[in-house]
Amino acid sequence: MLSKGFEIEMYTGTPQGDIVGLSDKIVAALNGFVREPDSRNVEYTTAPLSRYERLLCELVRPRQRLRSYLSELGDYTLIPGSTLALGGVDRFYRSDPANPYHTYIEKTYGTTVVTASVHINIGISDPETLMRACRLIRVEAPLYLALSAASPFLNGEVTGAHSTRWSVFPKTPVDVPLFESHAHYIQWTEEQLVAGTMQNVRHLWSSVRPNGDRRPYCLNRLELRICDLVSDPIALLAIAALLEARLLQLIAEPELDPLTASTLPATHRADDLIALTNANEMAAAYHSLDAELRHWQDGRPILARDWIEELYQDVWTTAKRQGFSCFLMPLKKVLREGNEAQHWLKWIEQGLNPHSVMEQAIQAIAEQELTLSDELCQPQVA
Repeated sequence: MLSKGFEIEMYTGTPQGDIVGLSDKIVAALNGFVREPDSRNVEYTTAPLSRYERLLCELVRPRQRLRSYLSELGDYTLIPGSTLALGGVDRFYRSDPANPYHTYIEKTYGTTVVTASVHINIGISDPETLMRACRLIRVEAPLYLALSAASPFLNGEVTGAHSTRWSVFPKTPVDVPLFESHAHYIQWTEEQLVAGTMQNVRHLWSSVRPNGDRRPYCLNRLELRICDLVSDPIALLAIAALLEARLLQLIAEPELDPLTASTLPATHRADDLIALTNANEMAAAYHSLDAELRHWQDGRPILARDWIEELYQDVWTTAKRQGFSCFLMPLKKVLREGNEAQHWLKWIEQGLNPHSVMEQAIQAIAEQELTLSDELCQPQVA
């Protein structure tokens, strides 16, 4: 099994859904939390682990610590979703006014970057295997967005997108190629830094990127950045299990590389794959599991949920052989009942407004985390 870790960004605020910036206090008081440019969300990171059982508690325990601290500050809680759902898009609340990179972000992007998400990191040490993995997951990233979409509201309104976050997020630089080799990635990154399209090596905001201790030279993991915040840790582990199983499959079958496995015309294949994937990302941002996408293998139209079902069947044997197929199984529930955004939009159809929906969602995730903590993680907390 590969090592896995998560970067979780979450909003803090009131049980009524009003997002309140508290990251300065949180970071000063609690180990393991770091600030984002805007103070209204805060991030924690899990250590890279192989076993899903341990990862579940690593996801839940920091939230329980954070909830306990928030209660000391006042009537504050954690807020699900990936956008400023009920308001606050008119101004930036700087968490670190002296940070010049944060100044650049605020002036360049405004509050379009004040989103909450989850980044999934999977350890792959060989650089060429990692580049091949980035190519495959880049063209399949829209499927992970479809599973995780959780931002149908912005500023108190229903936007028409299931992932409003990804529909507005400033993907940077605008044009990111399918890296054909580690050398290509190094050369491209150096060119962007000289041109100023990237401010630093972290300033690559695409759906997937290679990551490591000294980018772009020393790399050790794939980072999937497209997912909205998945509030349910069980569902998040299922998404990670799909990703890991797919990567294990690729490691065993290098011929799955889109640059060679696609039947799109060879002349402009890399560019065509990027164009197709960009269109798929937007379709998934608006319609998630119900989006009609085009398959990277041959360009055929396929619904996101059908493509995910195909992948599920394809990787099942790999997951079972490695002993984590039970963590893959909750994907069936997501495919059957819908993702977080689809749940919330059903409540809208039943007559609720975004404020009422968010109040109910806030309460639901607090109760779920408490149950998981009590039933699965309590012995290690005590």
